[in-house]
Amino acid sequence: MAADSPLSRRGAIGGLGAAGALALAGWPGTAAASSARDALITVMGTSDLHGYCLNWDYFKNAEYENGDGDHIGIAKAASLIKQVRAERGTDNTLLFDSGDTIQGSSLATYYNTVEPFTETGETHPMARAMNAVGYDAVALGNHEFNYGLAHLDAWIEQMDAPVLGANAVHHGTDDPAYKPYVLKRMRVTCTNKPGRQPLVVGVLGLTNPGSIIWDRRHVEGELEFRDLVETAAHWVPIMRAEGADIVIVSAHSGDSGTSSYGEGLPVENASAMVAEEVPGIDAILFGHAHRDVPERFVTNRVTGEDVLMSMPSYWGRRLSVMDLALRRERGRWRVVSKSAVALDANTVEEDPDVVAAVEGQHATAVDYVNQVIATSTEELSAARACWTDTAIVDYIQHVQIETVRAALAGTPEGDLPVISIAAPFSRSAVFPAGDVSIRDMAGLYIYDNTLLASELTGAQVRAYLEFSARYFEQVAPGAEVDPERITNAGGTPDYNFDQVAGLEYEIDISRSPGQRITSLTLDGAEVADDQRFVMAVNNYRQSGGGGFPHIADAPVVYNEQIEVRQALIDHATETGTIDPADFHTPNWRLVREGGPVFE
Repeated sequence: MAADSPLSRRGAIGGLGAAGALALAGWPGTAAASSARDALITVMGTSDLHGYCLNWDYFKNAEYENGDGDHIGIAKAASLIKQVRAERGTDNTLLFDSGDTIQGSSLATYYNTVEPFTETGETHPMARAMNAVGYDAVALGNHEFNYGLAHLDAWIEQMDAPVLGANAVHHGTDDPAYKPYVLKRMRVTCTNKPGRQPLVVGVLGLTNPGSIIWDRRHVEGELEFRDLVETAAHWVPIMRAEGADIVIVSAHSGDSGTSSYGEGLPVENASAMVAEEVPGIDAILFGHAHRDVPERFVTNRVTGEDVLMSMPSYWGRRLSVMDLALRRERGRWRVVSKSAVALDANTVEEDPDVVAAVEGQHATAVDYVNQVIATSTEELSAARACWTDTAIVDYIQHVQIETVRAALAGTPEGDLPVISIAAPFSRSAVFPAGDVSIRDMAGLYIYDNTLLASELTGAQVRAYLEFSARYFEQVAPGAEVDPERITNAGGTPDYNFDQVAGLEYEIDISRSPGQRITSLTLDGAEVADDQRFVMAVNNYRQSGGGGFPHIADAPVVYNEQIEVRQALIDHATETGTIDPADFHTPNWRLVREGGPVFE
């Protein structure tokens, strides 16, 4: 193996344990290698690519860069894939993806909604890229349903690889709406026999039940989404009966056993439950949670066998590589050992075949994000947004409130007051006076959050605000105030200072945390503890990010999977003018014993 091979580097992903460290030393010295093995196959996987083909940040108009040194895009992953295929042997490798493929990047957005490929006849950039790489199967993610079933069908038609989703069935039936599984017939190198020996690998695709909520407008009355465990329990024996020597599951579902919605639907993050409860599965490639899980073993309760699991982060920044050592016994193959690692995309250059496949579409998307979408009547800056109510943050609040209010019209929650939370993500965000581009909007809202809304009581909103107010240092009345030094108390980041729009309140920073919200009113009347509100929030906060009280358990009344950033872009484009007189009404301030800290 070459010294600069990605499989020889120990720095791919930390926390692999002994098995992971051995695997990075390469083949045949992997943890899955065994003196008892007759063959070794390698299963590679990506997940949550979200339309990222190239290592490009469309909102900064530059190559992607973050504090961890990550690189992104399927073109980067493709170079890793080529190297693994060269080292393991193409006949001994498979490549799968576990979903959330066609939605996310500005490149994907352009061909989904701006100039939809379904109308122009273009090939979707993710079909171009994935076909250039050569996937063996791809599972459906929940975001595949964002644009409707006809849109999804058109993308599937363009894909060379089969697209799988066993637990999505036609409404009112048990009939799969998509191909449930595929059997890959391989001929693998065998250590004790000449030539190549036949091997059948079955891959089952499972998607996320939450799509019935998140994309109700597209799937209601058309599709149902069944429990992942029950679905796997049905199909795995069928796959085995049809000759599968090995069974891999590609699941767009996290491993925590939790859900972001109520108990009325099957579990959202059920991959570990599938491993525990369904016998006959050798390994699971999983996604949806956007985490690095290079290698995890879950013991099946029925057989006592360990199921190998791997999640390769998101946007193509990692490649899961799972090695399965096999032994031939009584005419059948058996897995005798397993291991997995995650390889890092920043160790390779972009694959030229993928670059060539999408470079024209990429150029179109770059032009798009640099378009001017509105005119700002004045410069709006976030420089003071961490200690004063600013117009630029209120623009986020305004769009979120208007979006939720319109969606709830005519519903049981339609008459409730709608409030909103937003945080100062970037102190350097600016709308210049004059032309505002899509990139300017992205500089304000730097995260890929989606918009939700939950129902909370007045008491819960007050507790939420008290938690947020911990962001400030305690400053005695009369003491000198340095705005740069009163924020980020206890290391609290700016993005965890949530500001609420739609209510009026004061934060007394002379008081101890937990006792700082000294006034909380709606239209001049004190908010009652049992008063009901609809609060617009982002998915990170609603899922428990930041540890804010009540929000993760509050009933969700709106979740259409709209990206907040895209909602801002759409609003600016529709109105054409950003005028703070239309949306900025200062509704909160810092005080000490009732006196304002800042005029």
